[in-house]
Amino acid sequence: KMSHRKFEAPRHGSLGFLPRKRARRVQGRIKSFPKDDATRKPHLTAFMGFKAGMTHIVRDVDKPGSKLHKKESLDAVTIIETPPMVVVGLVGYTRTTQGLQTLGTVWAHHLSEQCLRKFYKNWYRSKRKAFSRYKKLWNGNHKGIDKRIKKIVKYSQVIRVIAHTQPRLIRKGQKKAHLLEIQVNGGASIIEKVKFAQKLFEREIRVDSVFKENDMIDVIGVSKGKGFEGVTTRWGTTRLPRKTHKGLRKVACIGAWHPSRVKFSVPRAGQNGFHHRTERNKKIYRIGSGKDSKNASTESDLTAKSITPLGGFPHYGNIVQDWIMIKGACVGTRKRPLTLRLPIRPETSRNALEQIKIKFIDTSSKFGHGRFQTAEEKARFFGPTKKTKALQKKKTDRATKAQIKAKQLAAKAAQAKVAKKSDKKQTTTTTKATTTETPVKKASQPAKKASEPVKKSTTPKTTPAATTTSTSTTKKANKQTNKPQTQKQTAQPLKKTAPQARSA
Repeated sequence: KMSHRKFEAPRHGSLGFLPRKRARRVQGRIKSFPKDDATRKPHLTAFMGFKAGMTHIVRDVDKPGSKLHKKESLDAVTIIETPPMVVVGLVGYTRTTQGLQTLGTVWAHHLSEQCLRKFYKNWYRSKRKAFSRYKKLWNGNHKGIDKRIKKIVKYSQVIRVIAHTQPRLIRKGQKKAHLLEIQVNGGASIIEKVKFAQKLFEREIRVDSVFKENDMIDVIGVSKGKGFEGVTTRWGTTRLPRKTHKGLRKVACIGAWHPSRVKFSVPRAGQNGFHHRTERNKKIYRIGSGKDSKNASTESDLTAKSITPLGGFPHYGNIVQDWIMIKGACVGTRKRPLTLRLPIRPETSRNALEQIKIKFIDTSSKFGHGRFQTAEEKARFFGPTKKTKALQKKKTDRATKAQIKAKQLAAKAAQAKVAKKSDKKQTTTTTKATTTETPVKKASQPAKKASEPVKKSTTPKTTPAATTTSTSTTKKANKQTNKPQTQKQTAQPLKKTAPQARSA
């Protein structure tokens, strides 16, 4: 009975999430997988991604009978970047009365550095010898590996794959990968599942191989931490009257005199946020490829744009890898790893079965009131800035310099060609002259005797007397013309020829 209370009210805050304490790890942990369906082909049931940020979309509603049917609806969406994961191992489980028990694990031959870092607390000071002995099992006939696989096939009922993320692909700053066990569902027998898992060893898995558009998924992660909070913020209790002594954001009565202890159900101050949470049945609106530069354009909006807004997602940056778009908000802060799983309780409601047709995806800046969808649109509106003008000037200057250099090189090449042609012509004329003159000389001149000495050169040598005669003739010509410039020019050879004459 509540005769002692003035007003009746339900309790504040759910007791289903106790204890409200900090999560042990940032990564979302899958505690249970969806039921196995032997009629389907073997497939993976989970994936990992990193929260990038939020935006909004416009879509047409397809709900016959609803007032929103064939009308536009604006929905908030979350973008999760999902770089490809790498399969590294295989685990076999048997069902016991106390739950699943591991039979054995088989690791791949080659493990990347990102994966090996997970097994060390201090990679810098470690010897980095992880799996050095295990690799020897792969040498030769793989007898040790085959023995373990046979044991898994014979006794296990559940097969899971060990995969790791590649945080270096998204430029997050983290070098250590996140390891995740992903259950293999489907397949008529365990052998099929094991073969499917073995084929994936050391290969990359993409999101579109696990999830499809318009599917429902569960998001598992750790919420945003708020630190130590009071009872009113943490549990949502009502404030006490204004004139209450020593504060009013409190719980007035925390329990009876006896039992002389505080019960677990009484709201108390403590840690708020950074709790491990699972959000069920989030609808996938779109799965985009990182290689596609037009992954945010639609049939109605044909502008070529990517999902990254102008200036990038706040506190995250640009999306380079594959991504997934989910309806509404999801748990966690930006850059936080999120575990995506196939729904553990599949929904069959109209919302779950509706086919989504997106008309517009907003890519304006998220730092303020964004006006422009692309950088080209912004440049068209504001015109060229000082920076762009300077860059254009630099480009034009470089282009003109390159053109001048190309013209100079072309001119040099043309001159070289002309010179080569002239040399060829001279050589051909000289060879023709020699061929025509040599037989005439042989006929006119008598044969040389062996006693006569051979002349070295036929060019006549100039004598000092000849030089003096040439200078005298130039003097006479200068006297007739009466030009002082020619006198200076002719005076130079006179000085040179004077000692020659003396020597003679």
